[in-house]
This record gives sequence, structure tokens and C-alpha cells, in this order.
Amino acid sequence: MADQQEPHKKLIVALSIVIPLAVAVLFRVPPIPGYDFSFLPPVYATLNAITAVLLMTSYWAITNKKKALHEALNYTCIGLSSAFLIMYILYHMTSAPTPYGGYGLARVVYFFVLITHIGLSVVVIPFVLFTFSRALSGNFERHRRLAKFTFPIWLYVAVTGVIVYIMISPYYRT
Repeated sequence: MADQQEPHKKLIVALSIVIPLAVAVLFRVPPIPGYDFSFLPPVYATLNAITAVLLMTSYWAITNKKKALHEALNYTCIGLSSAFLIMYILYHMTSAPTPYGGYGLARVVYFFVLITHIGLSVVVIPFVLFTFSRALSGNFERHRRLAKFTFPIWLYVAVTGVIVYIMISPYYRT
């Protein structure tokens, strides 16, 4: 019975563990020299911004019974988030971390936003994948119940990703 309700459970659990671990490892190994992906941060920040707009549009679509639009927008959001993850990994595999150079209240705000963004970016992975899986398997009641939590978390992660980029962008090495 549990496999029928959660047909992708093992894959989702595996991805929910492997993805954050892989990202965490990036900050423990030296960057691979010889590659310049310094152009990626504004690109993946833009993907986050587009994701945020599309998530809000998707919410509007489903509340207005535009199921096909809702579905298409969510596929797009998952694609954008996947592209973000690939670009984020490429950048951090090949670039040294950028320390935040601000001070005072700006520093407190930056680290609050960064820490909550990172924590919720780990949490949102299984939320998005289980919500998506439930829709794919036609379990729309369970999909809706989980989506009530997934949507605001995913939206927060997308928006704060842009905020983190804006706040740290003056300190990127050129």
C-alpha cells in the first residue's frame, strides 16, 4: 500500500540525501583550476527569480482551475531548479568561495537570509519531489495537502536565493 501511495519514495529519499551532501562536499574540496564559470552566479540568480515568478503564477493558475497551466509551470519550475543546481555545482567546483564583505546590520541580515536559505533549500528537496510524485501518480488529495507546505518553502528559497546573490555580488572576484 505504501508503495502505491509513494511510488518514487526510495528515489526521492536518495536524492534528498545525495544532493545536499554533494553540495556540502563542494565547500570542503579545493576548486578545480582551469575553468572559468564566473559568469554563472547572475545566471542562476536569474533562474531563481524566474522560478519565484512562475511559482506564484502556478499558484494563481491552480486557484483559478487552470490545471494544464499549473502543471506546465511546475514542470518548468522543476527544470529551472535543476538547471540552477547544475550551474551552482559547476560554479562552486571551479571557484573559491566568496566571503561576504558587508558589516553591521547588513551582515546580520545577510547571514540570517543565507542560513535560512541554505536550511530550507535542503528541506525543500523532498517536499518538491514528493509533491511532484503525488501529482504524477494521480494522488491529488495528498498532492494538495503537501503542496500547501511545499509552495511557501520553495518560494522562500527562490526569493532568498536572489537576495543572497544581490547582497554578495559586490564581493565576487573579477
